[in-house]
Amino acid sequence: MTKNDNVQDNDDMVPEYDLSDKQGVRGKYYRAYQQGHTVTIHHDNGTTTTTHYTPDTTAIVLAPDVQIYFPDSEAVNHALRSLITLIPKRQKTVRRTSNKRRRGL
Repeated sequence: MTKNDNVQDNDDMVPEYDLSDKQGVRGKYYRAYQQGHTVTIHHDNGTTTTTHYTPDTTAIVLAPDVQIYFPDSEAVNHALRSLITLIPKRQKTVRRTSNKRRRGL
């Protein structure tokens, strides 16, 4: 059995593009992604539009099993605000020095 035997016959993809035996590298393009990317559009009238896009640093990616419960950011924010009200507020604590220090011992 060759590696191409498990490619379905009705698949339009040529065997050279079968990536089923490949593994990705986590974070390979992370630094480049953080730098953003530039898109240049050449219009039919001869003008050019160039726009630089940077990633949204406040974006949070939800796991697929969590996404089914939160269809949009409004739903996530509503749930988190409900949880925040359950967190007890911390009282400010006053730090005291030890008794030995205060007495000059």
